[in-house]
Amino acid sequence: MKIAVIGRGLIGGSLMKAAARAGHDAVAFDKGERPEVADADVVFVAVPPSAVVPVVDSVAPSLRQGAVVVDVTGVKGPVLRDLMKYAFEKRWFFVGGHPMAGKERAGFANSTASLFDGASMILTPFPTYGRAPLDMLERLFRELGFSRVVYTDPAHHDEMIAYTSQLCHLISSAYVRDPLSGGHFGYSAGSFRDMVRVGAPDPDTWTELFFSNTEALLPVLDRFIGRMRDFRDALAAGDRARLHAALVEGVAAKHVIAGDNQEPKS
Repeated sequence: MKIAVIGRGLIGGSLMKAAARAGHDAVAFDKGERPEVADADVVFVAVPPSAVVPVVDSVAPSLRQGAVVVDVTGVKGPVLRDLMKYAFEKRWFFVGGHPMAGKERAGFANSTASLFDGASMILTPFPTYGRAPLDMLERLFRELGFSRVVYTDPAHHDEMIAYTSQLCHLISSAYVRDPLSGGHFGYSAGSFRDMVRVGAPDPDTWTELFFSNTEALLPVLDRFIGRMRDFRDALAAGDRARLHAALVEGVAAKHVIAGDNQEPKS
C-alpha cells in the first residue's frame, strides 16, 4: 500500500515509520512542501488544526479513485464542520482521526515506528461512506501497531479529549511553574515525575489545540478549578470532614476508572 504523510512532526514521522515497518511504501512531506499524493492509497494529514482544511483542499484534486484521507489532529469538531463538503464525495473519502499516543518531546527527530504500539485510534467518519474505507483503515491501523479503533462523533471526541489530554497538559504546565519546582531534587519521586511528564511540550501547537477546543475545554477546566477550590476552602477552614469526604469521592472515582480500564474478556 502507498501511504503519504503530510506533516513531519512527531505524529507524522511516526506514522511514516510505522507504515514502513509494516512493509508499506511510505513517504512524509513537510507541510510547506508540495506533496505527491496522486498514487497514494492513504494520505495522513498530520498538521495543526488550522492547516488541515487548506491542506485537504489543496490535495483533493490530485487524489486517485478510492483514496482515503485521514487527518490526525487533536480536535475534530472545527475540522469536520469545515470539511463536511466532502461528506458525499464519491471519488475519494475523508475520515477524521486521532491517534492516542505521544511523547514529552515533539518533532520528527523524536518520532518512532513503535509510538502507536498498543494505542487507540479514534475515528470520526462521515456516515455517508459506508464500511468499505473503514474496514481498510482498521486493517491498516492494526498493522501500524494500534490495538483498538474507537468510533465516535466529533463533539464527544472533543469533550473527552478536553478531559483526558488537554486538561492534563494545562495542570502539568501550571504545576511546574511553582517556585519550589527548581529545588525538587532529593524531595521527589514517582508522583512528581508523573505530574511533570506532560505539559504542552510544543507551546505553538498546544496553544492552537486549546483555542480550537475552547467550547469543550472551558467547562472541564471550570469543574477542575471548582474541585481544587473545594480542597483549598476546606483546608483554610480547618474542615477535616469536608476534605476527607472529597478524598473518599476521589478514591471511589479511581476504582471506577480502574474497572473501565480492564480489557473485556474474550
